[in-house]
Amino acid sequence: MYAIVEINGQQFKAEAGKKLFVYHIQGAEAQQTVEFERVLLVDNDGAISVGAPTIEGAKVVCEVVSPLVKGDKVLVFHKKRRKGYRKLNGHRQQFTELNIKEVIA
Repeated sequence: MYAIVEINGQQFKAEAGKKLFVYHIQGAEAQQTVEFERVLLVDNDGAISVGAPTIEGAKVVCEVVSPLVKGDKVLVFHKKRRKGYRKLNGHRQQFTELNIKEVIA
C-alpha cells in the first residue's frame, strides 16, 4: 500500500517503513509524530483511489528522525567575459528527515 501525499508544496510517494527528505518543516522536533492529510492518491493492493483534489479521511503518519539535515552544496557562478567580473555563491538546502510509520486510507 502506498500513497501520493503533498508536503510543503511537493508530492511524494509514501510507503510504510520508508524515509523521506522534505523541505524543512518549521517547529519540528526529533521523535515528534506529524500527520499529513493532503493525500492525493492511494493504491491499496491494486485498488486505486484518486482524490478530487484530496481523499477524505486519508492521512500519512510520520515520525521526525532529524529536524534539520543540510543537502549538498550547489555552486552558482556568474561571469562576464572580458570585464573582470566573477562572482561565486554557494547554497545548501535545509531538509527534514521523516520516517513513514503508516498510511491510513
